[in-house]
This record gives sequence, structure tokens and C-alpha cells, in this order.
Amino acid sequence: SMVWAAMPGMLFRKSRDSSLHPLDLSWVFGYNSSLAVHSLMDGEDRVLLYVSSHTVVIHDILRNRQSHLQGHTNVISCLCVSEDKRWVATADRGPDALIIVWDSYSGVPVRTIFESHSEDGVCAIAISQDAKYLVTISAAPVQKVCVWRWTLLTGEPMCSTELKPEFGYQDYVIFNPQNHHEFVSNSKTQVIFYLWVISHSLHSHTAWLLSPQTFKCLVGQFSQSVFHFNNTQALTGTSAGKLVVWDMDNPRTLPEELPAKPQGVTAAKVVSVQKESLTVLQVLDSCIATGDVKGQVKFYDGQLRLLTIYSHDKVGPIQSISFSTILRDPPSDLPGSSQPFLTSCSDSSSSVSLTLNRNFILSTSDATMFHVATDSTNFERIMTEAKKAVNAIACHPQEPLVAVGSHCGLLKVWEYKQTQYLVSRIFTEAGIQCLSYDPEGHFLAAGFTDGSVYILDAISLQSICEEFQFSQGPVTHISFSHDSKYLATADENYSVTVYKRVLQNGSRCWEHLAGLDSHYKPIRSILFGVHSDSNEPRLLSLGEDRQLVEYDLNSSIKDHLVVTHRNRLEQVAVPLCLTWYPQLSTESFFLTANNCYKMKLYNTTTKMCRKTLLGPTYGSPLEKIQILPRTSSADPQQHYLVYITKDKVGLQMLPVDGNPHKSSAFICHPDGASDFAISHDGRYVFTAGGKERTFMKWKVNLHALDAAAFLGGEDLIPFYNLLDGGREGKFFRELEDYFYYVQLCSQGIETLETRQVSTHIPLEEIPSVMRAIGFYPSEEEIEEMINEVKFSKYADTGEEVTKINLDDFIKLYINHRPAHGLSMKTIQRAFQVLGYDNKTGDRVIDRGDFLSLLQCRGERMTEDELAECLTTLLGRRPRKEGSELDSYDPTGAAALTEEEIPAEITAEIFVADILGLPIAE
Repeated sequence: SMVWAAMPGMLFRKSRDSSLHPLDLSWVFGYNSSLAVHSLMDGEDRVLLYVSSHTVVIHDILRNRQSHLQGHTNVISCLCVSEDKRWVATADRGPDALIIVWDSYSGVPVRTIFESHSEDGVCAIAISQDAKYLVTISAAPVQKVCVWRWTLLTGEPMCSTELKPEFGYQDYVIFNPQNHHEFVSNSKTQVIFYLWVISHSLHSHTAWLLSPQTFKCLVGQFSQSVFHFNNTQALTGTSAGKLVVWDMDNPRTLPEELPAKPQGVTAAKVVSVQKESLTVLQVLDSCIATGDVKGQVKFYDGQLRLLTIYSHDKVGPIQSISFSTILRDPPSDLPGSSQPFLTSCSDSSSSVSLTLNRNFILSTSDATMFHVATDSTNFERIMTEAKKAVNAIACHPQEPLVAVGSHCGLLKVWEYKQTQYLVSRIFTEAGIQCLSYDPEGHFLAAGFTDGSVYILDAISLQSICEEFQFSQGPVTHISFSHDSKYLATADENYSVTVYKRVLQNGSRCWEHLAGLDSHYKPIRSILFGVHSDSNEPRLLSLGEDRQLVEYDLNSSIKDHLVVTHRNRLEQVAVPLCLTWYPQLSTESFFLTANNCYKMKLYNTTTKMCRKTLLGPTYGSPLEKIQILPRTSSADPQQHYLVYITKDKVGLQMLPVDGNPHKSSAFICHPDGASDFAISHDGRYVFTAGGKERTFMKWKVNLHALDAAAFLGGEDLIPFYNLLDGGREGKFFRELEDYFYYVQLCSQGIETLETRQVSTHIPLEEIPSVMRAIGFYPSEEEIEEMINEVKFSKYADTGEEVTKINLDDFIKLYINHRPAHGLSMKTIQRAFQVLGYDNKTGDRVIDRGDFLSLLQCRGERMTEDELAECLTTLLGRRPRKEGSELDSYDPTGAAALTEEEIPAEITAEIFVADILGLPIAE
């Protein structure tokens, strides 16, 4: 077994070149500074363990290499490490929360606990001194405490208890190192001590809120608690710089049965050790260590007498302290104190000396790590990362450089092949929201949260001109034209602003050209292109208002941005992103993706929708898309699309055809991916994690995606599998029947002539068959479907298609039907908007308003069409007395409508009684 034979450092000997995934996590930048950083190895191998988003990172600092422990689908909320630094336990919050125990030597997840706290996940976790037991506290409003023997293959805890809400939100827990049957947790206001026995329930003793009157001093809020090494006391650090000392009954031998009441714990005294708030409290050997908001680390003996202090003016509020397991040679003098001072503490001097012979890792709440050598008080900064959201990322067009900006104003540039930090700049005025290199790689443009725009030198990051301030809100998008003559931005106030590079006093500089409030809803994309009949730049913007706006840059003058075209792209769906489609045929397209999981191809000149296709359906729609640059090893005829959804990054083979096997996606940022960038050679994809304050480098493996597409089947096999029941199912047989029934109808049901058996049906029959099999397209969707087939060969042959065969019809159906079928929630949302609350509290639409809306709004129906439609749905067909069978009477239909339809219509009545559709339980 890999675990049985594992040794420290073995994890980095794994080969990372044989990935079976289209995208393989290669490097993680940044970390969750609210969680602890642990020192796994020190000395020649300085190895740290920390959390970035949903990934545990084991980072060899000196050799500049990482290994990643991946298994969580939500952001990791807490972690703990065993005393010997081998076993790591992590937990998360959110749907399908997990607890995973890892072997840090091999990277193998040796135990996964499912549905431990299924409601809200875990907020605190600890591992016992012997590494056999875990204790977890749930993040639910009513918290649950569980003790687990993780080495047992059972999904049930050994014991558990629920905490009363008045105990406060318990967010820290730790075992007694000398007795794994005891542990302590605390909230900001209360400390709880626990005692448990196997096969029995968990007992707890609560230490209630300490008021200033208790000790005639201000105690402050609790931060962390520990058990004293004397095993008769416990300590809790507070925000007022004090240590609360708890006395516990002694001896506390473990009974066979739990006592009727928990062991007594009392607050003995409060020791004021400093003025600054204590954030970290640890016990090592016979020494007590504290960390505070000023970045100081102090060591005390068992009587809380100060031994030594480590401090540095560059260290911020301390979040965690992790001591090395390696002991250095004892120093002649301890920093901050003298050897005689230690020898005066004869009962603990040897243990304290050993403790202070350990180097340690500090992590701060402002996302900085330090390595502290205790023999020299040397504070070595290991890592400085973003303190706020990372939303901006861009790759250099020619060199292996990636620029990343955060809301804290930090702009950093990395060389990504060797993963070397190169240069940075801090902007104190505002946060960085978006970045873009120009195509020549000379400039780096940055858009800020205060609406300002900086144009920087791409290498030095120094400003090449004064910043621009023409946006009234945060700049959300920024892009250069292909010839670097124009720069365009979009902001949160729905405005597009254009800057132009001009010749002034013999040198080129940038100036503001014009701006325009182009949209009335958020702008999703701005896109530069090239006019087909010239080499002039072309600029488009796409908004959630469904408008595609094209601008005439040549005709635009100072403070006047000219619009050439406005086109509404969608009827109901909201377009979310836009890119140019590769030239795979004689016709040129741009590609959009909408919030209904559809991708659409539009002719670049006419803006006519030429094709609608089923996009990737991985939990959320595509948010941003880019064409992957070709790599030297890639098939020159094959193209790929890179995309991000709300929390995933993925690859899509082109041409898009609705085949789900041509797409693959991986969770990158569970709390939301904000942006992504692609390396100039197409080998790497970088994703930014927004409020997670991380970004990730993914290695592209196109052969893995090609293999997955091949294994998914050829021709229509992938599409058959998307039908209910597949190729052999009842649905497909019904579709065949409808298809051939239409052929009979088109030739005449009662004809006596010889029938012409065909594999095609006329295009005008497409809507009838679609509705017969349960897809009810709007008139605009019908027009798009027919045009899609009619003009499918027009660019190549100049001829229109007039009929469609069954195979093409199946593809058309799968690509156009709703991605997730009919939804009752969609109809209920419509009633929320259009209706009102009646006397019984139901959301309803008045019958008169209902009929009026159908005739006056959207795709309007005539009175006759509406009456015929409703009476057909209601199963009755009125006709004039004494007339032919098919003579229709709209007056009778109107009377019937009033009889059959109630005065107030709910969503349920509309679906079940009028449309006649089943409502899912």
C-alpha cells in the first residue's frame, strides 16, 4: 500500500506528467489566511501545509514545488494536523459537506466521512494526541458536537451532543493532549469543557459568560483555549490581552460510566499578560506560547511568567503559529532573555530550552507568512498574498508572464513556467477589478473599483501616462484593439468608454476619445475584432439587456461615440458572454452563451442567429468564454474553447454540436470564479477566485479530452443517450411514429396513390412534431429552427434546404429544447411578476388580465387564435348549431372560456387544469 510504505517527502516524487484529465491543477497561488498554516518539515526541507479554496496545498518552499490534495467540492472551512505531522483532517461547509483524513506523506485520502453534518458542514475540527480520534463542531444554527474514531470504517460518530444556542457560536476546539477523552471548545463569550466515554453520550460543563464584575476587570472576548501541561488547569486567551485560568477537578480518572453531572470547572483567575488582543494560544512541552494582533510571539512558563518575546514591525495580526518538530543545537543565549533567567526556573528550564530550539512558522490575518529562526530572531518572509478579492488576471501575449490584481490594490506579475515572482506594485487609492495586456505586450491596462484606468509599462508596472477617470463606477471590463490603437472599458454604470493612442509632440500617448451609456443592464462583454473588408478595429459590447451594440470607431470623434448597429440577440434568455468563432467554414460567426445553457452562432455581418446548440451543463451557465490558442503539438484542424461557470473551469471541443462528451469541467473556485486567462501558447489556463483570494494554474491536456469524446461514441450515439430511454426507449419510438405520420399527412391520409416512402419531412412540419413530443417553442424559436436548417448549406452551395431527416431532427430537438426540461418554478416566477395576492394569500392572475396579457403582450395572439387554443386545451370544441362539423364559433368559445376558467388563476391551475400537464410532486 502507498500509505504503508510512505515516507516524509515521498509526495513530491510522484510523476505529474501523465495526467488523465483535460485540465490538471498545476499550481495554486494565494491561500486562506483565516485558517492555520502548518509546518510539516523544517531545515533542509522546509515544507508547509495550508488551504487554498477547496484544496490542501503541501508546499516545498526551498525547492519551489507543490502537491495538491483534492477531494472537497466546497471551500475548506477548517483543518487540523496530528502531533507527528503525518495525518491531516479537513472539513468543509456547504452541500454534500465532507470530512477527509489525508496521509501527508503519500497524499492519499485514507478516510472520507460523508454526511457528517449534512445541513451546514463543519466549522471546527481537532485531532487527538494519539491521532485516533477527531472531534467536529457543525456550522448549523443549532450546533452539534461529534467524536469520531476515524480509523473505523463507519459513518457514525462514537458519541455526539447538541449545543444550546445560548452557548454562542463555538468555532474553536482542541483535545487535551494528556487525555483524549477530554476536549474544550469556545465561542466569543463562552467556554465548554467535554468528557466522553465510548458507547456513551457526551457530557459537557459550560463556563458561563464572564462579566467585568466577576474579577473586577474587563475580560474581553475569547479567542482560543488550551489545556495546561499540569493537567489540572486550562487557559483561554481574550481580546483584552488576558488569560483566563480555569481550575478543573483533580484527579480526573476516566470512570467506566460517565457521572451524572460533568466534572466541575471554575474560573480561578484572570491574568493580565499584555494590553494587545491575544489571537493564538498554544502549549508546547512545558511552555505556553501566545500570538497577538501586533505580531508579537511571547513564551511563558507554567506560572505564566514571561520567558521571551519575538517581534518584528512587519508582522501583522497573528493567525497561527506552527512549530517545527526538528530541534536545533541549543543556543548559548535565548533571544530576548538570558540563560540565567531560564535556569532560575529549575522545574521547566530544560523543556523551555527545547521548545525555544524549534523554529516556527507564523501566518498573519493579512495573508503573510514568516519563518522565524529562534536562535537569531530572524523573521524571513516566505509569502505575501492578496488580502482581498482577486478578480483581475491577464496573460502576456508573447512571454510566460501572468499579471494578477486584487481589491487590496496589489498587482503582481509571475513567470509561470518556473513559478517565479517577478515584480509587484501596490495601489493605495482603489482596488484592481480587471487587467489586459495589449497584443504587442508593451502595455498593461488596469481598471479599478473607483472607475479609474491606469496604463502601465508591461515590465516595470510604472505608469506611462496620468490615470484616466471617466467612468462613474467600477471598471468591469478592459480590452485593447488588435493594433493597440484603441482601449475600451465597460463599467458598472452600463457605460462603454474608448481611449485612443495618438501622436503628440513627436511621441505616442493615450487620450480619452468618448464614452456612451450603451446599455440599461450590466455589460457582460466587450470585444474587439477586425473588419473583414479592412484592417480597421471593430468594437462590440453585449449586455444583460440582450442588446449587442456595435460602434463605429472611425466615425467617432472627441466625446461622441458612434453606434452603427443595435441588435436584440435573445427573446427570453440572457446572453452572458461573447467571443469570435474560429473560421471553420466559409461563413464567419461570433459565439454567445446564455443563462439557459445554450450556445448560439450569429453571422458576423447580418447578426442573424445561424445555430443554437446545447452547451455544457455543469450546474451553472457559462460566464466567460475564450478560444484556446493553438499549441505546436495540437491538430491544426482542431480548435477548442475554454470557459468558466460560476465555480468551474472547462474545455469544449469545436465545432460545437451539442455532444456532451466533447466538454469537460473541473471545480476551480467553489465560492465563485471571477475571471480567467489563457497563456499565449495555449498550454495553461489561469483562473481567479474572487473573494477566495486565490488564483490557480491549470495545465491543458487536449489528448485527454479527445479520448473522452472518442469513447463517448460517434455520429448520433451521444445524442441518442440524451433522449429519455435512449435509442431503444419508448420516447424514440414515439418520435419515429410522429415523424412518419407527418409524411402520411403531407401526402394525404386518404389518398389511393402509391406512397413515396422518404426519410425526410418538410421544414414547415418541424413545429408540429416538436410540440407533439413535448417541446413548445415560441414563434421566434420556430423561426430560428427553420432558418437554421434552411440556410445550413447556403454559404457553401447557395441553395436553401427544404426538408430534414430524422437524424438531423433529433439533433435539432436536443439542441433547442430546454436544457433541464419544463420547470414549474419558471411558471411560478411569471405569476409572481404578473399576478397579485388574493384574500387567501395565493399568487393569482385575474382571468380578464390573463386573456388580455396573451393578446397584448409578447407574441400576441388574436382573439380567434386564443379562443381556439383554449377550447382545444380544455377538451371541448364549440360550433354553430346546424353547421358543418368544423365550422368554428368564436362567440361560443368565449362563453365556454368563462365557464371553464376560474376568475382567479394560480400557477397550479394554469399548468394542471388549462395546459393539462402533470405537476411533479
